[in-house]
This record gives sequence, structure tokens and C-alpha cells, in this order.
Amino acid sequence: MSFKRKYNGIPAAELKDFLEEKYLRFNNPSFIEKDPVSIPHMFTANADREISGFLAAAIAWGRRDLILRSSHRLLDAMGNAPHDFILSAGEVELERFSGFVHRTFNSYDCMTFMRALKNIYSNYNSLEDVIIEGRNEHGTLRDGLSHLRNVFFSINHERRSEKHFADVMSGAAGKRLFMYLRWMVRDDSMGVDFGIWKRISPSELYIPLDLHSGNTARKLGLLTRKQNDFRAVEELTAELRRFDPDDPVKYDFALFGLGVNEEF
Repeated sequence: MSFKRKYNGIPAAELKDFLEEKYLRFNNPSFIEKDPVSIPHMFTANADREISGFLAAAIAWGRRDLILRSSHRLLDAMGNAPHDFILSAGEVELERFSGFVHRTFNSYDCMTFMRALKNIYSNYNSLEDVIIEGRNEHGTLRDGLSHLRNVFFSINHERRSEKHFADVMSGAAGKRLFMYLRWMVRDDSMGVDFGIWKRISPSELYIPLDLHSGNTARKLGLLTRKQNDFRAVEELTAELRRFDPDDPVKYDFALFGLGVNEEF
């Protein structure tokens, strides 16, 4: 990167050091307990981590304590064996979710997600397989995620459920989706992210962008676009790649921590 560059008057080298410091501060096991990533950390089998993480990420908006409470409700209904449940559950078992609500994600959406996951795991070993299939056909990770979404909603469903799975090809920021990919792909031995998907490189990932991280990025001069959409995700990720081209989304910890924990 060019260290002559400045961000809101801050030299690039100085900003990089600042972000590295915050990344190291927040990317450690103490981060896990109150974050949705604690849900897949309940399991040791990769398939259980993958499914529980996907469901936790799908409902990860609003207060974190309520996200965790709703996630535990889902897992309790699955007998805390998500992979076995997805493969074996029939319509009778899905009725366990008839009263489930998390914000606008209701029981119908929940059952649709369970059916969609069953369809995928009946035909693939992993969600990663579906993403790779789409990426290999079209060439980019974004295409791979679009393919996953298309396969996911290839079952009969009402359109209302589609809003709970970001359509990045239509310009959605996909914050929860990219957060989930960070969990599955990154492995920096810090104990937070899992690194169980080996065919996607951390260098391909996009930054999970939400209100807090977006505002922090704009204050730091890393983001100029005002809307939190996919174009903003591309812009911010490109800037972060200047600091670390191999692992740009590690700075998600810095932006999130500054925005939420330090009220930057």
C-alpha cells in the first residue's frame, strides 16, 4: 500500500497501526460470550457449527442478548443436535417452531429455513459446496453466494422469507451473510473464527457492514458512500485490502469494537 495516502488527514501507516491495535484488542476469546459467534462455539462437529452458525447469523439483528436467546430457543427445539435434526426432521418435528418469532423472522420463515437446509444437506455435504459450485461456474465469491441463495429457495416457499437471506446480486450489503462467512473461513488462531471452510480464501471475503461499522469507517475516512449497500461494502473492503490484502475482514473486529464497545 502507499503509506503517503491519508484518510481524513490520518497517514495510512498510522491508521493501519490503529486498526491493528483494535483488531488485536477485540479478536480474542473474551469477545465470544456475548456475540452470536458463541452459538456455533457450543459445538465441536463442523456440520453442527455450520448449521447453528447459519441460523444464528440469519437472525443476528437487534440486541445481542435477544439474538442469543432466540438462537438458543432454535437449538433447544432441535435437541441441540442441528445436523441430525436437519437430516431427520419431518413436518411433525417442524411444528416445534410454530410459536417462534424473532423480530420479523416468524415461525413460517423458520420452518422454511429448516426445509431449505434439509434440501441442501440431502444433496450436498456442506453449504460451502454450494458456494464453490456457483463460484466455479461464474468466477466470483459474490456469484457463489447468489447461487447458494438460489439453491436455498429452490423449495416451495412464500416470498416473504427471501428477505431474511441477503441478495447481494441486487445490491444488499449482506452484513449477516458476510459475518457468517468470516466465522467459517477465517482461521487466525485467535479462537473466535473457525476456519472450517478451506476452499474459500480469507482474501476473497467482504467486510460485514452495518450501521455501527459504517459510521466508524466514515469517521476514519475509509468509506465515502453514504448508503450501507453492496457498493459501500466493495469500497470499504477495497480500502481494508490496502492494509492487509490476505485478510482484510480481520478489521471487522476493529470497526465493530470501535463502533459498539467504545462508541467511537
